[in-house]
Parts: sequence; C-alpha cells; structure tokens
Amino acid sequence: MNQNVARGGVGRRTIHDVALAAGVSTATVSRVTSGNYPVAKATRARVERAMRELGYVANANARALARSNSNLIGIIISDMVDPFFAYVARGVEIEASSRGLMSLVCPTRGAMTESDFVDMLLERRAALIVLVGGAVVDENYHQAIRERHERLAAAGSRLVLCGRPGVGGPAPVTAVEYDNVGGARAITDLLLNAGHRRILYLGGPPALSTTRARVHGFVSALADRGIDQPAELIRTGQFSRSWAQQGLHDALDEGADFTAVFAANDIAAAGVYAAARERGLRIPQDLSVVGYDDVPVARELNPGLTTVEVPLEALGREAVRAGLRDSGSSDPQASDEPTVLGTRVIHRESVAAPNPSRRPSRRQDRPGAGTR
Repeated sequence: MNQNVARGGVGRRTIHDVALAAGVSTATVSRVTSGNYPVAKATRARVERAMRELGYVANANARALARSNSNLIGIIISDMVDPFFAYVARGVEIEASSRGLMSLVCPTRGAMTESDFVDMLLERRAALIVLVGGAVVDENYHQAIRERHERLAAAGSRLVLCGRPGVGGPAPVTAVEYDNVGGARAITDLLLNAGHRRILYLGGPPALSTTRARVHGFVSALADRGIDQPAELIRTGQFSRSWAQQGLHDALDEGADFTAVFAANDIAAAGVYAAARERGLRIPQDLSVVGYDDVPVARELNPGLTTVEVPLEALGREAVRAGLRDSGSSDPQASDEPTVLGTRVIHRESVAAPNPSRRPSRRQDRPGAGTR
C-alpha cells in the first residue's frame, strides 16, 4: 500500500488514486468496481482496501452508467498543436455540438496514456470516446482496445478509432479511417508521371500504423512501375519539421541519389524546404517535394506544396456519427467494417520534371559545413 497516497490530501478521490495506492493499473481497479471481469483474490483485496482507506466511491457502477450516460464526448489525441489532430478534434466538436453534446480534449503528451484517459472518461460516464491518429498496432494493442471496448459497451458507451485501423474480433470496435494507402499511391504516381524514379521517402515513426500505410502505398506505386526502392531511400523517424530538415541534410551528405522527396506529412515537408534552401537547392527546379495531409502550412510554403488532402474535419464528424449510430444499434454486425473516407491529391507548384544537370546529390555541401 502506498501510504503517501493513502494518507495524502483531502478532496474527491479518483480511480488513479486507488490504482496508485494499491499498486495496480486503473484498468484493474475498474474490473474490481464493475465486477464484470475476473481479478485475483489477493489483488481484489488490495484494491478494496485502498478504496476503503481513501474513502473512494466509484462514480457509478456499470448498470447505472448504462441507464445514465452523460452528454460528454472524450477526444483523445497525442498533440494539441499538431494541425492534423486539431482539425480532427474540431470536426468532433462541431458534430458533438450539433447534437447537444460537450467535447473534452485529452492530449497524451503528458504523463497520462490513452488507457488512462479512457478509464477517466468511463468514470465520468462519457457517451463516446474517440481515439484519434495512428497507433503502434500489435496483438497486445488489439487486446487492450477490445477489453476497453467491452467495458464501455457494458456501461452504455462507445469507443471509436478515428484515423487508425480497426481491430476486428467478436465484438468489433467502431472505426473511421481515410484511404491512407491510396493517397500515398496517388501522390507517388504523380511524381512518377513527372519523370522521377529516385524518390526519397522521409519521416514518420516506423512502427506507427499511419507511417506503415503511407510507406506501403509509396512502395506499391513504385513496384507497379517495376521500380525497386533502395532501403537508403526510405528514412522513417518522426513527423516533425526539425527531424525532416536534418534528414534531408543527412541524405545529401551521404550521397544518396534522388530527384524528389515524399515527405511523410506537410510539417515534415516544411523541414525539407528549409534544408533545401540551406543547401542552395531550388524547389521544384532542383528538387521536387510532395507532402501529406493538406494542413495550412502546405498553402503557406513557397512554392505551394503538392500534397494529399485528408478530410480531417469530416473524419472527426463521421467518428461522432458512427459511434452514436453503432451505440444505438441492435445489429451485432453494425461495426464490422470501418468507414473509410477518400483522399485526393492537391496540385500546387512543388513538382517538376527532374533536371539531370541539377541532381541534388551532386550539389555542394551546405554553407559553413566542416568549418568548425
């Protein structure tokens, strides 16, 4: 028992206080309070003791939740300032407001995880919880999502995966996606049709579902033209401007041979633009660049960035519609298939035919390189 928690300050105790005091996860506390899942006898005793010592009273049990959900929709995102998440969240909020529901945005950049926020929102009787953006997808993740889906369903609530793949299984979770692979194929085809054959793919965490889908679309488009993509031309890491800026410098310093860059998102493309300027490369005369998402920076870059438009606000709105539709449906197959929204290429000025006499890999080093 964590005595500091048990004897700590006054005020309304939460499920997180109980979990810390008992040395278990918030999910385990929820299982004990709901009574719907098996918990080891010793663990249950620890949790119940922590609840007594803290004076914790569950917000409501599952039966009460099923009869009395709040008007709250929880939106769980990884970053409030990333425009991808901001626009999806705005779509959720617009649709929620139109239905008399209130939205609560929960960013996971701090100490709390998606699971923590799901548990917190369940405690607050949220009618709907929307998980936004890609995920590291494996069987452990699938199982965790299914378990939380079942707990929420038992409480009369609903979990929606927005912008990430569904998890399948006997109790499918509502999923709203966009054609990530198709968008990547289309933007790669645009570069191929312009004459590019050596294309650098740059950005995105390698294990993330979003990155995997975009790389898959990129490689598939090349394979359809009989082009084998060298491993050195697929460089994944982060979606950030600074990472992509350094990534282009690194590729040039290593002598990688390419005439175009597929930046994993528009923020990464802004980093590519910055690095190109630092190396004396002109876009698109010396280097063609494309991005993904079509957030405002794509229009603000000079020249304007050719990119893939993701219907971000529509994605958020559809997540609310699908979640509420499935939560009120008596059809057990209501959420078997994800809702998939289309993407499209937005043509601007950042792509031109390759100029053999101005290959980026043959350009001089960046100014000041090696002078320290």
